[in-house]
Amino acid sequence: MEIIPTEIPDVCIVKPIVFADDRGYFFESYNHQKFLEASLDLHFVQDNESRSMKGVLRGLHFQQAPSAQGKLVRVVRGAVLDVAVDIRKKSPTYGKWVSIVLTGENKYMYWIPEGFAHGFLTLEDDTVFSYKCTNLYNKSAEGSIRWNDPDLNINWGIKNPTLSEKDKIAPLFKDLITSF
Repeated sequence: MEIIPTEIPDVCIVKPIVFADDRGYFFESYNHQKFLEASLDLHFVQDNESRSMKGVLRGLHFQQAPSAQGKLVRVVRGAVLDVAVDIRKKSPTYGKWVSIVLTGENKYMYWIPEGFAHGFLTLEDDTVFSYKCTNLYNKSAEGSIRWNDPDLNINWGIKNPTLSEKDKIAPLFKDLITSF
């Protein structure tokens, strides 16, 4: 397993070692010791999974402290463009974003720590997205940012994604109030 920092060093790409043969494949999707060796002392308390058709955009979501969540995300089947936005006001990368294409084929994972908004766009039909969380879901701590915010200028590669009603009316980044 290789853990690689992105342009925002707290967000990491995790490349597992995949053992494949004519029977199929095997890989470790999480190894606490290897994360510790990369200075990531993580404790997961909840796993989530979603299935979406091509063109569905979920996000940009976060939870306010003290219910903030770190997420280790991956794609089981299909493909997504996965985006993390730094919403930590005192961070030198505040308002910056990084992205990666995660697929069932490449088996990469993305570590997104607390203090980041997260979203993804499905690139294939019947995409299954799975993630581990460091804190439990808390509806009263939910926050979101509009997916097409002009100040963030995220290149999603789509003009009219399928959105939830909540995501259609999410606040703009300039109006963001966070506990980070």
